[in-house]
Amino acid sequence: MSNLSRRSLLRLAGLSTLAVGGEFALFDGEAKSAPADVLTIAYPAAPAAFDPNTGPQTTSPGNQSIFRTIYDPYITQNPDLTLSPGVIDQFGWNEDKSKIFLTLRAGVKWHDGEAVTIDDVLWNLKRLTDPKAPLAPIFASNKNFVVDGNTITFDVSPWRANMLERFTFLGCYLLPQKYYEKVGAEGFEKRPIGTGPYMFDTYERGSFLRLKKFSEYWGRRPEFETVVFKFVTDSPSRVAELERGSADATSDIPYEEYERLKSRGLAGSCYPIADVALIFVNNEGAFADDNVRRAAVFAIDKKAIVERLLRGYAKPLGTLLAPEYKGFDQSIYTPFNPAKASELLAKSGYSPSKPVELTIQTTKGYKPKDYEIIQAIVQMWRKVGIHANIEVYEIAKHFELRAQHKLAPAAFYDWGNSTADPESSLGTALITNSAHSSWKGGQLDDALKATFVQKDEGKRLEQYAAINQTVSDNAYIIPLFQYFQPVVYKPTLKFKPHVAGYVMPSLFSKA
Repeated sequence: MSNLSRRSLLRLAGLSTLAVGGEFALFDGEAKSAPADVLTIAYPAAPAAFDPNTGPQTTSPGNQSIFRTIYDPYITQNPDLTLSPGVIDQFGWNEDKSKIFLTLRAGVKWHDGEAVTIDDVLWNLKRLTDPKAPLAPIFASNKNFVVDGNTITFDVSPWRANMLERFTFLGCYLLPQKYYEKVGAEGFEKRPIGTGPYMFDTYERGSFLRLKKFSEYWGRRPEFETVVFKFVTDSPSRVAELERGSADATSDIPYEEYERLKSRGLAGSCYPIADVALIFVNNEGAFADDNVRRAAVFAIDKKAIVERLLRGYAKPLGTLLAPEYKGFDQSIYTPFNPAKASELLAKSGYSPSKPVELTIQTTKGYKPKDYEIIQAIVQMWRKVGIHANIEVYEIAKHFELRAQHKLAPAAFYDWGNSTADPESSLGTALITNSAHSSWKGGQLDDALKATFVQKDEGKRLEQYAAINQTVSDNAYIIPLFQYFQPVVYKPTLKFKPHVAGYVMPSLFSKA
């Protein structure tokens, strides 16, 4: 036994980390000896399916980092949200902004080695407009497709100001037509193919996804030979994955853990992103009452939540627009005023002794302090006469219920909008025919439809400002704050933050 090191003795004793002064060393021998060409990310959400353009996974911001690793969107988006050539290397509007043109980059290949053709692009564009597609109400504007060589031109009617930006975002990933039609939807799920920097290798549902480098990728060559997304839905377990060295990086952990891990030798970035924490309300049940909705907003002390639960790593908001969005107006804000909340509730016959009862849904560990935030809000509401029972579910269940219009009267959610345009926030979240909306009252439909087709940018933003004020005045949705994204990783890595909040392998490199 004299030749055994202290570490070896600890291993024989079944310990996975090295005790040092009552703390634990961050990396054990296994982690140190892990292959340098493998990147393992402890990730908070697993996709319900691998077709990124159909089904509830289409509209889940939490799936996009995975989808962007296997597939490419039509147009690439830089970390600052500006547009950049990608598989489509030339794009734009015609002079009167009635048509869009997209030109396919030469030499792009699918993961099976076949060349991407303009017919593939056309098939994907038409698939977007299928009435059964999740985002058909938006992409139905694209029609009269004309192919000329490697360029497709089409009308945008009714007009949508942010249609080009949409091609970087949800549901806009390129899939191979011939392969998809050959294997069918079921076969595609077993072996998805795209043009992204990494190819599908192995998937264990609810556990992990392993990807391999695509050596013929058209863009910057992937940094790592292998990428593993390890699905860990609760934040304490993601922290543990990083501490014991079984993951190289993670995100969406509590901010006190972010600070603690950084103080113990890990690297990290925490930065504002285009995500807004909100509470969906619907026009059925308790929140059909205008007074109850408005009281619910006045009763929430957003600044206290940001300071006490989020350690200042967030910005309280009164609208669905974050500071990075077009048309952001910080003057639209409902202040904390519990006396006003009580007054409004009294008008509808409610008080702490005779409260209105409802259910609020939330995830737990999907985003930093999501459950704790709802606990705090429930306590704030209770003081003025709103009694809310908390129901916890996985994020996939949220999308399922929202698509069926079966969310509870209140539901906590993280709204992502990497187009940074108000249409992708106010319009998408509140127009009746949107797959994203919970409020189905229809009060904003006419104003939103008129704004969607407004080509004068100044007038368009003025119209959105008026809509924004109406939403705030009537509490059709309850914005809470802009998220800051905490990402923690081994000091052997570097990470480039993306304003959309993506945690993609392409954003990591070796230090």
